[in-house]
Amino acid sequence: MKLLHTADWHLGHRLHGHERYYEHRSFLDWLMNEIVQRDIDGLLVAGDVFDTANPSATSWQLFYQFLASLRQQRPHLNVIIIAGNHDSPSKLDAPHELLKSFDLHLIGAIERDDAGQLNCAKLAIPLKDKTGNVAAWCAAVPFLRSADLRISDEQTEGEDRLVAGVREVYQQVFAHIDTQRTAEQPILALGHAYLQSGELSELSERKILGGNQHALPLSVFDGADHVALGHLHLSQALSERVHYSGSPLPLSLAEQHYPHRVLELTVNNHQIAVTDKIGVPHTVDILRLPTQPAPLDEVLAELSALSLADLPHNQRPFLEVRVKLDKPEARLRERVLAAFTDKPVRLARIHTEYTGHGLGIADQMTTVPLDSLTSREVFELCYQRQYASAPAIELVNCFEELETVLEHPAL
Repeated sequence: MKLLHTADWHLGHRLHGHERYYEHRSFLDWLMNEIVQRDIDGLLVAGDVFDTANPSATSWQLFYQFLASLRQQRPHLNVIIIAGNHDSPSKLDAPHELLKSFDLHLIGAIERDDAGQLNCAKLAIPLKDKTGNVAAWCAAVPFLRSADLRISDEQTEGEDRLVAGVREVYQQVFAHIDTQRTAEQPILALGHAYLQSGELSELSERKILGGNQHALPLSVFDGADHVALGHLHLSQALSERVHYSGSPLPLSLAEQHYPHRVLELTVNNHQIAVTDKIGVPHTVDILRLPTQPAPLDEVLAELSALSLADLPHNQRPFLEVRVKLDKPEARLRERVLAAFTDKPVRLARIHTEYTGHGLGIADQMTTVPLDSLTSREVFELCYQRQYASAPAIELVNCFEELETVLEHPAL
């Protein structure tokens, strides 16, 4: 039995204001082809299906078209999708009963009865092979918010209360599955969480469950034979049995060189193992020019010399321009845009670094009381923090003129 583990689609994501419908549609088309060509038996999506809690109608349409096509082309495919921290639990749960009738499991939130007892049956899903026999079980636990957890003092002795609450949910689901499975049927835990030792993306991931102090230990999943996770965008293994598939698309410019993948899992001999790491093809490039921030004139020359193949607008590369400034540039964006006005690229961001020392005023004036500084001295110190020189006298005069107008608007 073969499964595909993927996560963090972030349908509807915009990269610095640029929509990415073409990339998401291309990924889902590619994923469908991989499922068919590899004769996959199950698709596992470990959260963050959408980029926001209120996806656009276009994003929902893209998602439902994919599910409909899945069911048409692979009638017996196991499909389990859980919510991540970006998703709205109620919106993902709304069609749950309808989709379940087509054997599509879309799980937005956990459920408890009036006594607070967890509905484990919703989260314990059998994975069936082509003959209809149960080959494994999936503990499909969506992203857990603090309000989802039930914590007793006995549970939390020597352990963070939120971590204990998450552990309690998984252990209850594992125990429920144990009452139904045979010894030959392994347990796969599907989740969306930040685990200790996981490598965060530089720009695009949120630390969840309260931050680093609430990163989950791997022991939360004791009882599972394999753990398939979402949330971290870099594909990585935290142990032989614990894997993040990573995101299929770069979700920030810093993820340009990430190995974007989906993972093929094989259920065999009562075990679950990663048997292939399938690279997702990039349909839109990211350019970060120059490689390191450089003086503006050098950057403009490199942009002017840029040679690219012409492409439709939604397939053009995203461009980050990286500039190092030694003085203010009031027309920076205008000059950068003018350098590639006829180039088939989309400007995503102008990243600026400065030649100054970056020290705060208190760090610069350790022997002088800050309240003794004049406004002009503060201005000059702030300028030197940004740029490795003193401000020109013309700029200082402009500052003093502005200060006078603000202090005496009637003059």
